[in-house]
Amino acid sequence: MVFKRYWFALKNGYNVAFKNSSKTDNFMEEQIDSHKEVIDRMTDLSMLRLFETYLEGCPQLVLQLYTFLELGQANFSQYAAILVSCCAISWSTVAYQVALRKSLPDKNLLNGFCPKFTYLFYKLFTLLSWKLSIVLLLFLDVKIALFLLLFLWFLGILWAFKKQTQFCASISMEFLYRVVVGFILIFTFFNIKGQNTKCPMFCYYIVRVLATVGILVVFWVSPVSIFNSDYFMSISITIALTLVLGIIFLIVYYGTFHPNRNEETKPDEIDGKITQRDCRMKYFLME
Repeated sequence: MVFKRYWFALKNGYNVAFKNSSKTDNFMEEQIDSHKEVIDRMTDLSMLRLFETYLEGCPQLVLQLYTFLELGQANFSQYAAILVSCCAISWSTVAYQVALRKSLPDKNLLNGFCPKFTYLFYKLFTLLSWKLSIVLLLFLDVKIALFLLLFLWFLGILWAFKKQTQFCASISMEFLYRVVVGFILIFTFFNIKGQNTKCPMFCYYIVRVLATVGILVVFWVSPVSIFNSDYFMSISITIALTLVLGIIFLIVYYGTFHPNRNEETKPDEIDGKITQRDCRMKYFLME
């Protein structure tokens, strides 16, 4: 499926870039449509890469962190591997946001070094803090940790159903899409319908902060014997610091760098055509 999408994107991109410019009246219109189709397909691929990264990378990263903390020792290369994994997962979200905004006619582009890296650091720090919190909960009780993750997954799926997404051409694929989105929502906030998410995001990170603080308090009340006090202190500081930094970068991004929504697109006075506003909001993942 992914290979097929890459093939069509490359083929259409080649046609747009190197197609002979015949002097027909419809050439410019056809070229614009072809260019839009290439962007749409690349956006689909970006979303599939995002799904793949979270589905594979997040469980692997939790396992890595659990192993390192259990052993109590890790060299520089192991810490570097964890950091690179977190950056790769976070960057997949940035790449998806950049591609998505290119495909939406009523969205400003996410351009520039500062907006992209501010968004990257927001995702990186909040993700790392939550992963460490999950690992600590696994040390406390594996059953409780799994129950919490499954409960959050269930809530994410319910949220996707509540939003009534229409990104796939079939009911079965739409159900799968919502299940995957629910899984991603365990680890990070994900705008599943391209709408204003100020209130949902606020609630999401309030719950995240409360859950993180709750896990740390439980560990301080009943510490696990595998940690000495100094070691656990450094982990607690890392969790709290990365969470605070992540929230700060979130506020900076949405307060300063987040592209504002364009004014409603008006028909061209010359040709009278109306831009399709929901072209990527419906049947986003194609056949």
